[in-house]
Parts: sequence; structure tokens; C-alpha cells
Amino acid sequence: MKNRIHFISGLPRSGSTLLGAILRQNPACHAGMTSPVGSLVTALLRQMSQDNETAVFIDDTQRHAVLDAVFDAYYRQVPASTVVFDTNRLWCSKLPLLSTLFPRARVIACVRHVPWILDSIERLVRRNRFEPSKIFNFEPGGTVYSRIEGLGSGTGMVGFAWNALREAFYGEEADRMMLLTYETLTSDPQRAMNAVYEFLSEPRFGHDFEDLQYDAREFDARLGTPGLHDVGRTVRAMPRETVLPPDLFRRVEGDSFWQDPALNTRGVRVV
Repeated sequence: MKNRIHFISGLPRSGSTLLGAILRQNPACHAGMTSPVGSLVTALLRQMSQDNETAVFIDDTQRHAVLDAVFDAYYRQVPASTVVFDTNRLWCSKLPLLSTLFPRARVIACVRHVPWILDSIERLVRRNRFEPSKIFNFEPGGTVYSRIEGLGSGTGMVGFAWNALREAFYGEEADRMMLLTYETLTSDPQRAMNAVYEFLSEPRFGHDFEDLQYDAREFDARLGTPGLHDVGRTVRAMPRETVLPPDLFRRVEGDSFWQDPALNTRGVRVV
């Protein structure tokens, strides 16, 4: 596990599930959608903190060992030679921790032009018009304006991930991260996957971008958001008109900071 695990993180609706579906074609890789390991790690960090009065009996060496054990236990059934990709948006906020637990691990952060992330979520809301979504705490009221405001807050689905991404992008461990844009992944998947394998120093694999298989319908149904993790059979870019009002689109159009080379002060690779 120490030398065979990497992480997929980044922004929602930006291709992380698609990337996982592609990687799953490679028998040497284990990948998928968001795993529960991130939640287990954060829960344990809190329980091993001074918030727990018995934490006086736990030192950092023990904390390290406990977190190691979580990864080992969760992936115990995966063959030792397999390259594991654990997916969670919170990993961008935990690069110092990951660099200590797994010194050779790398993070692939999936990103997408921010207005189109919000457009994608709004489309799901409108498509599932008879079922409120957990994304908005199953609240059936609201408007596109209140939904975008909630998504962009510091604890919102998009706002948290965006802040975590910036933290990693400008942090001291930025050299272990690569940004993979949704635009490249969908329009030129071969180039995208070549870059992924090169960044990870793993041998390339001949993926079939015309025959993907991935099913998360049960998970999405429990979230009240059917289609949230849908992956089409064929990888392709699909141009469309936005459903967002023009003023909302313009409001977040400048938030895709990775598009400006002058802001890439750590020299993070952006594909």
C-alpha cells in the first residue's frame, strides 16, 4: 500500500468518476467513485485529537499507525501488486497528511471551468424535478440563485472543493499534484491518460474510450440525485448552451485560476 496508492481529488462534476471508469479498464489498477476512506480518516483524526480526553494516551506514531491501518484494512482484498486510486474531494485539503502517510503517492486533481460545473449541477436539479437532492439537504424550495450561492459557500459542494484545491495548488506539497482538466479528458482522452501514466511513472495501457462501463445508480438514488455519477459509454466532449442566467455565469467565470499561467507559482502541471 505504501508504494502503490495514489489519489483522485479536485472539483465536483469535473471528471473524477470518468477517470476512475477509464482506469478500471486497466487490470493493474483499482479505481472508482468517492470512497469512504476519507470520511474514516477525518473521523479518526477528530477522535484522536484533544477533543477526546483519552487522546493523552495517543502519540503521533500511534496516530500514523491507526491511519495506515484504515487504508490497509479497506483495501485488504485488493492484490498487493495493484495500483490503488482512492477518490475523495477532501484529499486536496490533506496533502501534508498524505505526504507523510504515503511519501510516493501522487494526486490527480480533476478540474473544469467553474461556470460549467455549476451548470452541470443545475441541469441535474432540473432533470430530477420530482425529487429533491441531498446536495441541497433535500430542500425542495430555492432558486437557481440560492442554489449557486449555497454550492459556492465555504462548506458547499463546490466552494469547499475549490478552496481545498487552491490550498493544495499553492501549498508546499504542490509538486505531488497534477491538474487534469475535464476539457482535455473528454476531448482528447488519449493525451489525458498518457499524461496521467507519465506523472505516476506507471506503464501506459491501451484504453478503449468507446466502451466504458460504470454503474452507480443505487448510490445516486440514495442521494436523491439520479445521474450524479453517470458515465457515458463513449468518452466525448458535448458542447451545449448553459442553463445558467448570464449574470450568474459571468459571476464565476474568473474563478478557474489554473487557466492563468501567471497564477501557477508552484509550477503545477496542468493538462
